[in-house]
Amino acid sequence: MGGGWKFLFGAPLLVLSACGGGDSAPAGGGTGSGPPDPPSPTSPPSGQLFSFPATESLSAADVQTVIAQAAAQANAQGDGAVISVVDRVGNVLAVFQTPNAPMTAAIPGAPNGDNADIQGADVPATTAAIAKAVTGAYLSSGGNAFSTRVASQIVQEHFPPSPTTIGLESGPLFGVQFSQLPCSDLSARFVDGMIGPQRSPLGLSADAGGFPLYKNGVMVGGIGVMADGIYGLDDNVLDVDVDADESIALAGTVGFEAPVSIRANRILVDGSSLRYTDATYEGLSDVSGASFTGTAGALVAVNGYTNAVIRAGTAYGTEVSGMRPSTAAEFSNPDAYVLTDGAGNNRFPLRGGTDGADIGSPITQDEAAAILEEAFAVMSRARAQIRRPLDSRAQVSISLVDTRGRILGIVRSPDAPIFGTDVSLQKARTANFFSGAFAANEMLAAQGEVPVYVQRVRTFLNDPNALTGAFAFADRSGGNLSRPFFPDGEVGTPPGPLSRPIEQFNPFSTGLQSALVLTNIVEHLTFVGGTSMNDADDTNRGCSTLPNIAGQGTRLDNGIQIFPGSVPVYRGNELVGGIGVSGDGIDQDDMISFLGLHNAGLRTGTLGNAPMDIRADRIVVTSNGRQTRLRYINCPFAPFLDDPAQNVCEGL
Repeated sequence: MGGGWKFLFGAPLLVLSACGGGDSAPAGGGTGSGPPDPPSPTSPPSGQLFSFPATESLSAADVQTVIAQAAAQANAQGDGAVISVVDRVGNVLAVFQTPNAPMTAAIPGAPNGDNADIQGADVPATTAAIAKAVTGAYLSSGGNAFSTRVASQIVQEHFPPSPTTIGLESGPLFGVQFSQLPCSDLSARFVDGMIGPQRSPLGLSADAGGFPLYKNGVMVGGIGVMADGIYGLDDNVLDVDVDADESIALAGTVGFEAPVSIRANRILVDGSSLRYTDATYEGLSDVSGASFTGTAGALVAVNGYTNAVIRAGTAYGTEVSGMRPSTAAEFSNPDAYVLTDGAGNNRFPLRGGTDGADIGSPITQDEAAAILEEAFAVMSRARAQIRRPLDSRAQVSISLVDTRGRILGIVRSPDAPIFGTDVSLQKARTANFFSGAFAANEMLAAQGEVPVYVQRVRTFLNDPNALTGAFAFADRSGGNLSRPFFPDGEVGTPPGPLSRPIEQFNPFSTGLQSALVLTNIVEHLTFVGGTSMNDADDTNRGCSTLPNIAGQGTRLDNGIQIFPGSVPVYRGNELVGGIGVSGDGIDQDDMISFLGLHNAGLRTGTLGNAPMDIRADRIVVTSNGRQTRLRYINCPFAPFLDDPAQNVCEGL
């Protein structure tokens, strides 16, 4: 769609813009020196492989300290700022506005000015600060500390982003920004109390100014700041930015710094060091001793997130946080965590498929247990990609759905990053959806721009029957078709049919992924900027305008995901669901889903991966005078801690 969008709701609005980047990152020192390392893991109880995170949380006094320090830095810089603090599961503990803070933030427009989705929009500055805080908290764990600057690096069309890397593949988490959506049926809302994981008003943020918070070395939350009025990203990691938002947010972390040993600049992805921050603790003003009492500014209410008070955070792993260790009756593995309703009940207990009227033989509860148990077992042996110390075990979230997209079970490892919960469900639903006979018809029935992508795919693949179930699509396969260059990263080639052309593309408008949820985002931002606090006036608890299936919601009720880590589930030649994995390296995520399902098939003898002859890697695309085969899954080399085996997915 042409033209710009302005979300003028009578309240602060927000927008993004590109900024520079750099690769310096503090190793401690100055006012930020001496953060404790993560607690030394105690030996897990007998029969367990993972240590559970220590019980820590942000007190109301801690939240006041974080805000006061950030506000002191803002004052020293001469900037007004919106400051948000969240706990580990995304509860907004406070939003504070200093004098002269921006009311809106601007999202960058399309490179060619033909804006689509939320490109070129102004949105409430409060929503930008919240999204940054959620991102700092959700991407981090006891084994890795990631900031929004890291998020910027891993979601762009080339990795790492810079003028000299044009022609490289896209970031490993390309598309993750469209997760934790305000319409997600998985994510909780303010009206639900302190149960997590909570949603984000703008998904995950790629704008510098969001950091995780640690207490006694334990991951407890995040801080996000909007001061410059631009909600953008860093498209050049070769320089060092001076970013007002980032300096203010970093000051807020003093005394709550991420342990040096797990900061992103200690983690390599595809041989490139990640970027934690371009600001340094040494470059900050002295904010030690800053007091909330007397700090100029005020707590502000944000519809759907906070009522202008300070709340204490929940302790992750406890019943009231919404995530806790499973009982033996809920899941067989003693290392497993589940999502809970706060009253002791598993929100997504193991169950059989709901789609008996649609397919011959739905997934049974015993089969669902086998799939999740075997995937969990693969994860427990896998070497982590993004965690420190080296040779840590991978930690992820695993989701299973039936063909209607209904959840048949969700299980997590103890310290898996929170973002992977919603993302693993997106991945499971995406693999199921694009592998189904229903995909094309349901896209054609949707509102807005969504229907046009059906013909784009059919033209691109030279297949008039594409998206009708003839091929099994993993998320890696659909991701191939969702990049602004095809093959991924190459320049001067046409875009994938599910992407926007590079002339119109930026990470705030990815193509079908963003078009599916545009209506929900607009509805939610209207609610945030309006006067009603009634949840019924907010967007639906369910994303997209796809058809409702048997009164249960759409098949994509928390949106789609377009980076790897899922496969569809088959019984013979019949699609019966999808499994999604998220939280570690994308090849690890692929392996856990694919091998977990394969092993479940060996165990049950009744279901497993798609037959080889219908997997999407059998599709050869002729584009720009060359032939390219789609990819299905990609497993890492030497992936296991207990076995030197290589090529563990080959031939399966």
